[in-house]
Amino acid sequence: MSYRLPALAYHRFPTPGKIATTSTKALAGPDDLALAYSPGVAAACERIVAAPAEVAELTARANLVGVITNGTAVLGLGAIGPLAAKPVMEGKAVLFKEFAGIDVFDLEVDEKDPDRLVDLIAALEPTFGGVNLEDIKAPECFYVEERLRERLRIPVFHDDQHGTAIVVAAALLNALTQVGKSLRNSRLVTCGAGAAALACLNLLEDLGLSRDQITVCDIDGVVYDGRCNGMDPFKARYARATDHRTLAEAIENADVFLGLSTGGVLTSTMIASMATQPIVFALANPEPEMHPADVYAARPDAIVATGRSDYPNQVNNALCFPYIFRGALDVGATRITREMELAAVSALARLSGVPQAASTAISQAGRSRPALLPEPFDRRLLPNVAGAVAQAAMASGVATRPIHDLAAYRQSLATWRAERKSPRPVVQPVAVS
Repeated sequence: MSYRLPALAYHRFPTPGKIATTSTKALAGPDDLALAYSPGVAAACERIVAAPAEVAELTARANLVGVITNGTAVLGLGAIGPLAAKPVMEGKAVLFKEFAGIDVFDLEVDEKDPDRLVDLIAALEPTFGGVNLEDIKAPECFYVEERLRERLRIPVFHDDQHGTAIVVAAALLNALTQVGKSLRNSRLVTCGAGAAALACLNLLEDLGLSRDQITVCDIDGVVYDGRCNGMDPFKARYARATDHRTLAEAIENADVFLGLSTGGVLTSTMIASMATQPIVFALANPEPEMHPADVYAARPDAIVATGRSDYPNQVNNALCFPYIFRGALDVGATRITREMELAAVSALARLSGVPQAASTAISQAGRSRPALLPEPFDRRLLPNVAGAVAQAAMASGVATRPIHDLAAYRQSLATWRAERKSPRPVVQPVAVS
């Protein structure tokens, strides 16, 4: 609540909203007008007709992402609709621009039917170099993304799923390393079975976590083999043969708790029953499943992460999505592959932060652990994560504009992030003919 009044003032003044468009070319007189519009613009149009790939050199498309929602699952606010979702989409546009130099059109679409939503977004392909789907509820979000990835020749990325999964995976790999465990010998319990949670599990499986070691819980309890209430095909993939029916039963002796649900669902008794050096990712926003101080009071040996910026170890999608798109756009990727996502996980995991005391309880216990993730403003993120993604795109065969000197590319990104002298990083000089 302390943020409410300052946030409203921030959005109102000095100009309503958080984004605007601006020109990248001069319009100082008749000659500029003739080049920018009629008759000169016809030369660019004709060139694109003859060679469609040159749209990347003659227009802003290759640096333009559509951030698109229908407002059915906005943050922790729920189905508040596309109009009320607009501040979130504008905020996403700011992060794209400030962290990676990417321009955004935010589109709030009043359409709940998934097939019509797919058709509307697909029809916009000529406008964008990539599409970031945002705040679309499960299970429709899985269908919408899958259909769009089949139809479009540009990257489509549902950040609530894959962005969350990438950052969670990087943080969890670092946490497991700190306690001398691995994905292959850890038991994980998740509370929440929506888009983010299921995407996390899918990615963690690819990294080595056995499905037999996963127990999924939702509002109706454990997702077990034979359960009928509240099930869908995506959730059913993680149904297990188990006698556990509640979170309290499932979490006993678990190594990892992954919370993507709602505030306050964890108790001290549950935390106390976990395995030694438990890892607790309480990622519900704005209220975590359990506040860090309460976790440490019950288990001083725990490692805790939340989704909040006012606690250490924030799991924040801003560590991922600007750089995924930067790398994908710069090589003209036709889609975002699993190899690109795994490259982002690896790059992000290598950028873990400096040692810090996570709370008073941890400090009193004499434990000060390294941060699991870098801070959002860490300048290493852009060259390292975007560079890894671009390299993986080329290796997986989806790059239409390969970068021949990756070292120079990473350096150009690092220079841009440090100096911000141009509106976007420069990839390679373009020959004009």
